[in-house]
Amino acid sequence: MHLSKKCSVFKVVLSALLIVALLQLIYLSFLSRFHGKQQRYRYSELFGGSAAKKNAHLEKNTRKERLRYSLSTGGIFDNSGQYRVYKNLIKSDFTTNQKPGSHSNSDILTLATHTTINNLHHLESLLERWQNPLSVAIFAHGEDVKFATALVYALSFFCPQIQALVDFHLVCLSGETAGFPQQDQEHFVGLEDCASVFSRLETHRDKYQNYAISGNISYPNNLLRNVARGGTESSYILVIDIDMMPSADLHQQFLGMILRRPPANEEVFVLPAFEIRHARKIPSTKTELVQLYQVGEVRPFYEELCPRCQAPTNYSQWVNSHVRETGALEVAYTLDWVDPWEPFYIGARIVPLYDENFKQYGFNRISQACELHVAGYRFSVLSSAFVVHRGFKIQGEFHAKKEEENKQNRVLFRSFKEGLKTKYPSSTRRC
Repeated sequence: MHLSKKCSVFKVVLSALLIVALLQLIYLSFLSRFHGKQQRYRYSELFGGSAAKKNAHLEKNTRKERLRYSLSTGGIFDNSGQYRVYKNLIKSDFTTNQKPGSHSNSDILTLATHTTINNLHHLESLLERWQNPLSVAIFAHGEDVKFATALVYALSFFCPQIQALVDFHLVCLSGETAGFPQQDQEHFVGLEDCASVFSRLETHRDKYQNYAISGNISYPNNLLRNVARGGTESSYILVIDIDMMPSADLHQQFLGMILRRPPANEEVFVLPAFEIRHARKIPSTKTELVQLYQVGEVRPFYEELCPRCQAPTNYSQWVNSHVRETGALEVAYTLDWVDPWEPFYIGARIVPLYDENFKQYGFNRISQACELHVAGYRFSVLSSAFVVHRGFKIQGEFHAKKEEENKQNRVLFRSFKEGLKTKYPSSTRRC
C-alpha cells in the first residue's frame, strides 16, 4: 500500500514535469516563430512586401529602386580599367532633392572620405560630429562587395541622418560586379535599427590591417578620394580619412569665413592635423585640443613615423596663435609648400585631382600637395580648425609590405614630378 502511494506520487510529479516541458517547448516555438516573423517583417520593410505592391505606382521613387537602378548600370571603369566604380550607389535625400544648379548653405562644403568595409563603423561618430553633407567611397573585394552593398543599403534605410546626408559610392575590381542585396537575405538577419547595423559593421573592424587586403589586392586610395570628391556638387571639399575627426562646427565656421573673406584664386585652407591617444575623447575646440597637446595626450599627426611630413604646418605657431574674441574662423598665416608636406585642407572643387597611379602606402597625398604647389596654390592655415586621427600612429602597427610599397611609390613620385614640368610649363615652382 505504501509502495503504491509512492508510485502514484511519482506519476503525478512526472506528469507535471512533462506538462512543464511541453509548455516550455510550445513557448520556445512561439518565440522562434515570433522572432522569425519579426525578421521577415524587417526584411519586407527593407525590400517591400504587400504594402509595397499596394504602392507600386510610387515604387520607382523609393530608395530600393534607386539602388536597383544604380546597380543595373554596371558601374563604369576607371581610367586604368582595373576598377569598377558605382558612383552614387545610394544618394542621400539631400542630393536627391537638390535642384540642378542650385546651392544652399549646407552645400557650400562637403566632407569626402574613403574606406574599406572594416573601417566603415567610424562613419557613425564622424557624421555625429559633422552633421552636414558627406560623400563616402568604399572599396570592396570578393565577398565584401555583396556585404558592402547590403550594409550600405541597410544604413541608408535604418539611419535617418545617414539617409538625409550621406552619399555612398562603391569601388571594386573591374572583374567584380555588385548585385542587388535582395538575394543576400542572410546579410540582414538581426538588423532591426541603426544601432544593429553599426554593431554588424563592428564585427568586421579588424578584418584587415591597414592596406593588407586579402588576395594581395591594392587599395586604390587616390582613386577613392577622387570618387568621393566627384560625388558632390559642393563649392568646397574637405578630404580626410574616415578614422579622422574634424573640429566641431567647422562647416558653419567656414561658411561664415568665406562670406566675410572670399578665397583668393589658387588658395587652399589647411587644417593642422593631430593624433590622439586612443583612450582620450576627441576634442571639439582648439582650446580643448591645446590643453591635451600641452600634456602629451595629443601630438602632431605622424610625429613618430614621419615628422617631416607635417612639420611645415608650424605647430608651435598655430598652438600659440590666439583666436580673436569673436571666435570667428580666419586665416592665421600662409605658407609655401615644402617637400614632403602632406597637409589636410579645404579646397575648391576645381583643385587638381589626386594621381590615381598611387596606391597602397606612400606618397599618395604628398604627390597631390606637390602638384598644388607647382600649379601656383598657396596654403592658408586656419586659425582654430583642425583634424584629429584616432590613436597614435606607431612603428610596427602596419602591414608587412609597407616599406616595399613606400619604395615603389617613391620611384613613381620621381616620374610624377617630371611629368609636372610638362603639365605646368610656365611654372617656376618645383617639388
